[in-house]
Amino acid sequence: MATSKRTLFLKRRLRVRNKLRRVNSGRLRLSVHRSNKNISVQLIDDVRGVTMASASTLEKDLGFVGKNSIEAATKVGAVIAERAKKAGVEEAYFDRGGFLFHGKVKAVADAAREGGLKI
Repeated sequence: MATSKRTLFLKRRLRVRNKLRRVNSGRLRLSVHRSNKNISVQLIDDVRGVTMASASTLEKDLGFVGKNSIEAATKVGAVIAERAKKAGVEEAYFDRGGFLFHGKVKAVADAAREGGLKI
């Protein structure tokens, strides 16, 4: 029985998210989404259901509109760390979704760590 790539992705995303929720209760979630053209990151408080901060390559002031590269991912990671500090957030857990922790997703996490966010 063949399973589509999308179905496998969704199963992997739920498996990762549920595992992280059990281990990191009470902390905010740094969720990353990567599309073919853009990359976006949100800092989410799951208890209240509120997004505390977000950053994306869709923002014109970052200068990476329509770009999905490692340089753009690094810039987005640095911006989310800066915005998290402004929101008073020191630590969060990194939710990679269904994506592998490699390449652009890893660049976001590394830049956020360098920016002072504990993930």
